[in-house]
Amino acid sequence: MVEWITSPGLIAYEDALTFMEKRVAAIAEGRAGECIWLLEHPPLYTAGTSARAEDLTDPDRFPVYEARRGGQYTYHGPGQRVAYVMLDLNRRERDVRRFVERLENWVIAALAEFNVRGEIRPGRVGVWVTRPDKAPGADGAPREDKIAAIGIRLRKWVSFHGISINVEPDLGHFDGIVPCGIRDHGVTSLVDLGLPVTMSDLDTALRAAFLSAFSPDG
Repeated sequence: MVEWITSPGLIAYEDALTFMEKRVAAIAEGRAGECIWLLEHPPLYTAGTSARAEDLTDPDRFPVYEARRGGQYTYHGPGQRVAYVMLDLNRRERDVRRFVERLENWVIAALAEFNVRGEIRPGRVGVWVTRPDKAPGADGAPREDKIAAIGIRLRKWVSFHGISINVEPDLGHFDGIVPCGIRDHGVTSLVDLGLPVTMSDLDTALRAAFLSAFSPDG
Protein backbone atom coordinates (compact mmCIF):
# COMPACT_ATOMS: atom_id res chain seq x y z
CA MET A 1 0.00 0.00 0.00
CA VAL A 2 1.22 3.47 -0.89
CA GLU A 3 0.68 6.12 1.80
CA TRP A 4 -0.75 9.39 0.48
CA ILE A 5 0.00 12.58 2.39
CA THR A 6 -1.59 15.93 1.50
CA SER A 7 -0.16 18.93 3.34
CA PRO A 8 -2.08 22.21 3.64
CA GLY A 9 -0.35 25.57 3.41
CA LEU A 10 3.12 26.17 1.99
CA ILE A 11 5.88 23.72 2.93
CA ALA A 12 9.44 25.05 3.22
CA TYR A 13 11.75 23.41 0.70
CA GLU A 14 14.32 22.52 3.35
CA ASP A 15 11.64 20.71 5.36
CA ALA A 16 10.57 18.75 2.29
CA LEU A 17 14.14 17.66 1.59
CA THR A 18 14.59 16.54 5.21
CA PHE A 19 11.37 14.54 5.13
CA MET A 20 12.27 12.85 1.84
CA GLU A 21 15.79 11.97 2.97
CA LYS A 22 14.44 10.27 6.11
CA ARG A 23 11.56 8.51 4.36
CA VAL A 24 13.69 7.21 1.49
CA ALA A 25 16.23 5.80 3.96
CA ALA A 26 13.44 4.13 5.92
CA ILE A 27 11.91 2.64 2.77
CA ALA A 28 15.29 1.30 1.64
CA GLU A 29 15.81 -0.30 5.05
CA GLY A 30 12.32 -1.80 5.14
CA ARG A 31 11.19 0.38 8.04
CA ALA A 32 8.52 2.33 6.14
CA GLY A 33 6.20 1.94 3.20
CA GLU A 34 6.08 3.83 -0.07
CA CYS A 35 4.70 7.35 -0.06
CA ILE A 36 3.23 10.03 -2.34
CA TRP A 37 3.39 13.51 -0.78
CA LEU A 38 1.19 16.25 -2.27
CA LEU A 39 2.11 19.81 -1.31
CA GLU A 40 2.81 23.39 -2.36
CA HIS A 41 5.98 25.42 -1.80
CA PRO A 42 6.52 29.15 -1.34
CA PRO A 43 8.06 30.77 -4.44
CA LEU A 44 11.53 29.36 -5.15
CA TYR A 45 13.80 28.05 -7.88
CA THR A 46 15.54 24.69 -7.82
CA ALA A 47 18.61 23.65 -9.77
CA GLY A 48 18.88 20.07 -10.97
CA THR A 49 22.13 18.28 -11.71
CA SER A 50 22.15 19.57 -15.32
CA ALA A 51 21.37 23.22 -14.47
CA ARG A 52 23.34 25.86 -16.39
CA ALA A 53 24.24 29.14 -14.68
CA GLU A 54 23.07 31.23 -17.64
CA ASP A 55 19.54 29.81 -17.28
CA LEU A 56 19.09 31.53 -13.91
CA THR A 57 18.24 34.95 -15.34
CA ASP A 58 17.08 36.63 -12.11
CA PRO A 59 19.05 35.04 -9.25
CA ASP A 60 17.87 37.55 -6.63
CA ARG A 61 14.15 37.15 -7.24
CA PHE A 62 13.47 34.04 -5.15
CA PRO A 63 15.58 31.63 -3.08
CA VAL A 64 17.53 29.14 -5.19
CA TYR A 65 18.16 25.59 -4.00
CA GLU A 66 20.43 22.83 -5.24
CA ALA A 67 17.95 19.98 -5.61
CA ARG A 68 20.35 17.17 -6.64
CA ARG A 69 17.58 15.70 -8.77
CA GLY A 70 17.80 15.17 -12.50
CA GLY A 71 17.03 18.08 -14.81
CA GLN A 72 17.79 21.79 -14.94
CA TYR A 73 16.14 24.84 -13.36
CA THR A 74 12.49 24.77 -12.36
CA TYR A 75 10.12 26.93 -10.36
CA HIS A 76 7.90 25.92 -7.46
CA GLY A 77 5.31 28.13 -5.83
CA PRO A 78 1.71 28.59 -4.69
CA GLY A 79 -0.84 27.25 -7.13
CA GLN A 80 1.43 24.47 -8.31
CA ARG A 81 0.86 20.92 -7.14
CA VAL A 82 4.10 19.19 -6.26
CA ALA A 83 3.94 15.41 -5.90
CA TYR A 84 7.00 13.91 -4.25
CA VAL A 85 7.15 10.26 -5.23
CA MET A 86 8.91 7.89 -2.85
CA LEU A 87 8.59 4.48 -4.43
CA ASP A 88 10.70 1.33 -4.07
CA LEU A 89 11.85 0.26 -7.52
CA ASN A 90 13.42 -2.84 -5.96
CA ARG A 91 9.85 -4.16 -5.63
CA ARG A 92 8.58 -2.63 -8.84
CA GLU A 93 10.97 -2.42 -11.79
CA ARG A 94 14.64 -1.44 -11.77
CA ASP A 95 14.41 0.57 -14.95
CA VAL A 96 14.94 4.34 -14.68
CA ARG A 97 13.70 5.13 -18.18
CA ARG A 98 10.57 3.07 -17.66
CA PHE A 99 9.96 4.75 -14.31
CA VAL A 100 10.12 8.22 -15.88
CA GLU A 101 7.75 7.00 -18.59
CA ARG A 102 5.31 5.87 -15.93
CA LEU A 103 5.50 9.29 -14.26
CA GLU A 104 4.77 10.93 -17.61
CA ASN A 105 1.84 8.61 -18.26
CA TRP A 106 0.52 9.32 -14.77
CA VAL A 107 0.49 13.08 -15.41
CA ILE A 108 -1.04 12.63 -18.87
CA ALA A 109 -3.82 10.43 -17.49
CA ALA A 110 -4.59 12.91 -14.70
CA LEU A 111 -4.76 15.81 -17.17
CA ALA A 112 -7.09 13.79 -19.38
CA GLU A 113 -9.66 13.92 -16.56
CA PHE A 114 -10.02 17.61 -17.48
CA ASN A 115 -9.99 16.99 -21.24
CA VAL A 116 -6.44 18.29 -21.50
CA ARG A 117 -4.23 16.41 -23.93
CA GLY A 118 -0.78 16.25 -22.39
CA GLU A 119 2.05 15.05 -24.58
CA ILE A 120 5.75 14.31 -24.32
CA ARG A 121 8.35 15.48 -26.80
CA PRO A 122 11.75 13.92 -27.64
CA GLY A 123 14.53 15.97 -26.12
CA ARG A 124 12.17 17.91 -23.84
CA VAL A 125 11.53 16.81 -20.28
CA GLY A 126 8.03 17.13 -18.87
CA VAL A 127 4.50 17.23 -20.24
CA TRP A 128 3.38 19.67 -22.92
CA VAL A 129 0.14 20.96 -24.41
CA THR A 130 -0.39 22.35 -27.90
CA ARG A 131 -1.76 25.91 -28.00
CA PRO A 132 -3.72 26.44 -31.23
CA ASP A 133 -5.15 29.59 -29.63
CA LYS A 134 -1.72 31.27 -29.79
CA ALA A 135 0.31 32.42 -32.76
CA PRO A 136 2.65 29.75 -34.15
CA GLY A 137 6.38 29.93 -33.61
CA ALA A 138 8.86 31.58 -35.94
CA ASP A 139 9.26 28.30 -37.79
CA GLY A 140 5.51 28.04 -38.33
CA ALA A 141 5.12 25.14 -35.91
CA PRO A 142 2.19 25.22 -33.44
CA ARG A 143 2.94 26.84 -30.10
CA GLU A 144 3.49 24.38 -27.24
CA ASP A 145 3.54 25.24 -23.54
CA LYS A 146 4.80 23.18 -20.63
CA ILE A 147 2.24 22.28 -17.98
CA ALA A 148 4.17 19.76 -15.86
CA ALA A 149 7.80 19.17 -14.89
CA ILE A 150 9.47 15.91 -13.91
CA GLY A 151 12.71 15.45 -12.01
CA ILE A 152 13.73 12.45 -9.94
CA ARG A 153 16.58 11.03 -7.93
CA LEU A 154 17.20 7.45 -6.88
CA ARG A 155 19.00 6.10 -3.84
CA LYS A 156 19.31 2.34 -3.46
CA TRP A 157 16.56 2.17 -6.12
CA VAL A 158 14.14 4.21 -4.02
CA SER A 159 12.87 7.35 -5.75
CA PHE A 160 12.42 10.84 -4.45
CA HIS A 161 11.56 14.28 -5.83
CA GLY A 162 8.96 13.71 -8.58
CA ILE A 163 6.53 15.88 -10.53
CA SER A 164 4.95 19.33 -10.47
CA ILE A 165 1.76 20.33 -12.27
CA ASN A 166 0.68 23.93 -12.80
CA VAL A 167 -2.86 24.48 -11.53
CA GLU A 168 -2.92 28.25 -11.00
CA PRO A 169 0.57 29.57 -10.22
CA ASP A 170 1.73 33.07 -11.10
CA LEU A 171 3.20 32.27 -14.53
CA GLY A 172 5.26 35.46 -14.37
CA HIS A 173 7.37 33.80 -11.68
CA PHE A 174 8.84 31.51 -14.33
CA ASP A 175 10.49 34.55 -15.95
CA GLY A 176 13.47 34.40 -13.59
CA ILE A 177 14.70 31.15 -15.15
CA VAL A 178 14.79 29.35 -18.45
CA PRO A 179 12.50 26.48 -17.37
CA CYS A 180 14.31 23.19 -17.94
CA GLY A 181 16.70 25.00 -20.28
CA ILE A 182 14.10 25.41 -23.04
CA ARG A 183 13.92 28.92 -24.50
CA ASP A 184 11.62 28.35 -27.47
CA HIS A 185 8.44 27.40 -25.62
CA GLY A 186 6.30 28.82 -22.84
CA VAL A 187 4.64 27.67 -19.64
CA THR A 188 0.94 27.26 -18.97
CA SER A 189 -1.45 26.04 -16.27
CA LEU A 190 -4.86 24.45 -16.06
CA VAL A 191 -6.46 27.79 -15.20
CA ASP A 192 -4.48 29.54 -17.96
CA LEU A 193 -6.08 27.02 -20.34
CA GLY A 194 -9.47 28.27 -19.19
CA LEU A 195 -10.27 25.39 -16.85
CA PRO A 196 -11.60 26.20 -13.34
CA VAL A 197 -9.69 23.30 -11.77
CA THR A 198 -8.90 23.38 -8.05
CA MET A 199 -6.00 21.74 -6.28
CA SER A 200 -8.44 19.26 -4.76
CA ASP A 201 -9.76 18.39 -8.22
CA LEU A 202 -6.25 17.62 -9.42
CA ASP A 203 -5.44 15.57 -6.32
CA THR A 204 -8.50 13.40 -6.98
CA ALA A 205 -7.42 12.90 -10.60
CA LEU A 206 -3.86 12.01 -9.57
CA ARG A 207 -5.05 9.37 -7.12
CA ALA A 208 -7.45 7.90 -9.68
CA ALA A 209 -4.74 7.71 -12.36
CA PHE A 210 -1.96 6.37 -10.16
CA LEU A 211 -2.88 2.70 -10.01
CA SER A 212 -3.18 2.27 -13.77
CA ALA A 213 0.06 4.19 -14.44
CA PHE A 214 2.05 2.10 -11.95
CA SER A 215 0.33 -1.26 -12.41
CA PRO A 216 2.42 -4.08 -13.92
CA ASP A 217 0.76 -3.40 -17.26
CA GLY A 218 0.86 0.41 -16.94
